[in-house]
Amino acid sequence: MIAFIVRRLLLLPLVALGVTALIFALLQFLTPAMRASLYITDPKQLNALPDIIRKYHLDQPVYVQYGDWLRQVLHGDLGWSETAREPVADAIRGFFPATLELAMYAFLCILALGIWLGTASAVNKDKLIDHLSRVTSISGASLPTFVWALLLLMVFYGHFGWFPPGRLSLDADLYVRSGKFHVYTGLMTVDALLNGQGWIFWDAVRHLVLPVATLTYYLVAVLVRITRSSMLETLRADYVRTAQAKGLPRRIVVDRHARRNALIPVITLASLLFIGLLSGVVITESVFNYPGIGRWGVGASQQLDIPAVTGFALIFAGLLVLGNLCADVLYAVVDPRIRLQ
Repeated sequence: MIAFIVRRLLLLPLVALGVTALIFALLQFLTPAMRASLYITDPKQLNALPDIIRKYHLDQPVYVQYGDWLRQVLHGDLGWSETAREPVADAIRGFFPATLELAMYAFLCILALGIWLGTASAVNKDKLIDHLSRVTSISGASLPTFVWALLLLMVFYGHFGWFPPGRLSLDADLYVRSGKFHVYTGLMTVDALLNGQGWIFWDAVRHLVLPVATLTYYLVAVLVRITRSSMLETLRADYVRTAQAKGLPRRIVVDRHARRNALIPVITLASLLFIGLLSGVVITESVFNYPGIGRWGVGASQQLDIPAVTGFALIFAGLLVLGNLCADVLYAVVDPRIRLQ
C-alpha cells in the first residue's frame, strides 16, 4: 500500500508541472500588456506596464517567460485582483474557506444519501424504494439548480423566515469582525465552536441549510444512479451468488461482498463531485448571496480580471490533481488488486 502511494506521489509534480504549462500556454493568446497584470502586486504599478514587461521578460521567448511566471507562482505571488481590490492570493484565502465549508457539508450529505439510496434501490429492485429513488433522481437531475434554489428560498425564507441567505446574520457578522472573534480555519462553524460561541455556530448552520439542500438534491441524483447500476451489476456476479448459496445473511452479502466492489465507479464520481464543489458552485452561491470563490471567479471573468481568473484556474487545477490522487488511494483501499498494478 505504501509503495502504491509513493508511486502516485512521485507522479504528482510532473502532473502539476504539465497543468501549469497548459495554463501558461493559454495565457500566450494575450498581449504582453495584458499578461503584465499577472506581475502587479499593487494598483500603483499599473502606470509602469512597460517597465514590468521588460523586468519579467514578456517580450522574450516563451520558455523564459514561463520560468519567470512559474517562480512567481511558487512564491505565492499571483498578482493583483481588481475585482477583489486585493492581491489574488489574499482573495483566494478570503473566499475559499466559505466554499470549502459549503462543499464539506454538502458532500457529506450527497455521499451518505447517494450510497445508501443507490444500494437500497439496487437491493430492492422494482420495489417501492427503487421507484421512489428513480423518481427522485430524474427530478433532481432535470430540475435546474436555480429553480430549486429559488423555491427553497421562497418557502423557507420568504414564507417561514427560517433559513436566511448569506453566510451570517448582521449581528453575528459584526461580532466576527469586532476583533473579539479569532479566526482559526476560516470555516465559520468550526471557528465558532473553537471560540466557544454557540450562537454564531447555529447562525452559520442556519445560513448553510438551504445551499446544502440545493446542492444535495441536485447532485445526489447522479450518485444514486451510478451506485444503483454498479450495485445491480455486482449483485449478478458469481461470487455474490456463491455467498448467497452458502447461506450468508443478506446484510453481510450486500455490505461486505457486493457494495465494497461496487464502490469503484462511485469513488471516481464522488471525487469529481467534490472537486466541482470546491471550485465553487456559482449558481448556488449567487442565488443565496453566499461569498464563495465561485461567485468571485465569475465576477472576475466578467470584468476580464486576468490575474484573478488565472489564480482561480490554478486553484481548480491543483484541486483536480489532488482529487485524482485521493481517488487512486481510495481505489487501492477498496480493491487491493489495484495496488499491484
